[in-house]
Amino acid sequence: MAKILAVDDSPSIRQMVTLVLKSGGHDVVTAENGVEALEFAQDEDVNLVVTDVHMPEMNGITLISRLRELGGYRFTPILVLTTESSAEMKAKGKSAGATGWIVKPFSPDSLLATVDKVLS
Repeated sequence: MAKILAVDDSPSIRQMVTLVLKSGGHDVVTAENGVEALEFAQDEDVNLVVTDVHMPEMNGITLISRLRELGGYRFTPILVLTTESSAEMKAKGKSAGATGWIVKPFSPDSLLATVDKVLS
């Protein structure tokens, strides 16, 4: 069982991601934007971060960059779960340190398979 931080400004997406990841046996904590996620990450470690890109206060790309600056998150897998599918944005995510990219809408099976793959 992994501890996963799910970050999205949409309550329904946070709830859906939480349900899917818990069905896979994972412990899930949530944050509604990058600022809240970064504050959590400064106090606690997780095994994986799943983040949206477009969020108020701090977007997902900035969050990834800031997490990579924290010693405990330098090698933590970070998946981007977003409606954004442009090659330019994916390149920005990869440059910031994203481990993988999943485009919404997503299937529960594909999310769990990707999570299991990056955690193995």
